[in-house]
Amino acid sequence: MNNWRNNHTIVKDIGLTLLAEGKTIRIKAHGYSMYPCIKPGSLILIEPLNIKGMPRSGEIIAIRRESGLIVHRLSKIINKNGVKWYIARGDSNAYADNPIKLDKIAGRIVRAESTGENPVPADISINTKPNYFVNRIRVIGLLLWKKLNYSGNL
Repeated sequence: MNNWRNNHTIVKDIGLTLLAEGKTIRIKAHGYSMYPCIKPGSLILIEPLNIKGMPRSGEIIAIRRESGLIVHRLSKIINKNGVKWYIARGDSNAYADNPIKLDKIAGRIVRAESTGENPVPADISINTKPNYFVNRIRVIGLLLWKKLNYSGNL
């Protein structure tokens, strides 16, 4: 387990370094927080913010976290006492993330590629009003279906 953690940290650091140097990186999406826009198994391309400028509401961004990168949609930008705060939220998450400053945004998602694991292309277009509730119900239904389907094959 320790070896996995070390490898994960090294890969995360390399990705963040490449973004800081102005390079675009490609990573595999995991989880359902951005479902149905980005499905698990999709390959997503993240480019540094300096290529197209400041992030806009509705764009999908990559956020630096201690555990690595998380990809969520920028839902709101607020200015409080002269400081800009960015609030993101997964398209199927019940709640928004905590506000962050610009330095926590590693880049923006510019493309998503389908894979054999997930042959359905992702839709990364700007969306300022995702239907969070419906998306969440879809994920719950999908996970229940997978669980029932898996337990039926035993």
